[in-house]
Amino acid sequence: MPLKELSEQELLLRLDHRQEQEGVLLFTPLCGTCQLGERMLDIVEATGKAVPLFKVNINYSPVLRERWRIESVPCLALLKGGELILKEYALRSVDHLFHILRRDKP
Repeated sequence: MPLKELSEQELLLRLDHRQEQEGVLLFTPLCGTCQLGERMLDIVEATGKAVPLFKVNINYSPVLRERWRIESVPCLALLKGGELILKEYALRSVDHLFHILRRDKP
């Protein structure tokens, strides 16, 4: 199942009310590396053992781009309690992403 796309406003509202971990892929539609990263995240999400995942088009997200100081795409942002705890630019492999996004991670 493809990642659910949120607008910047939807994600900002969501962050105000979340306490659990979540992952957000920041992407641009014409970025081939972003498309590959999204396919890898689809596989991770299909395991059912990953934190909830979403995607946001960075072209329409100036507040997040500035707040999180996004340097390039793709960027996987890991959030906990609505706060950014990790930015991962190197989406190396499905296994690498799975270990970052595991629900049972300490």
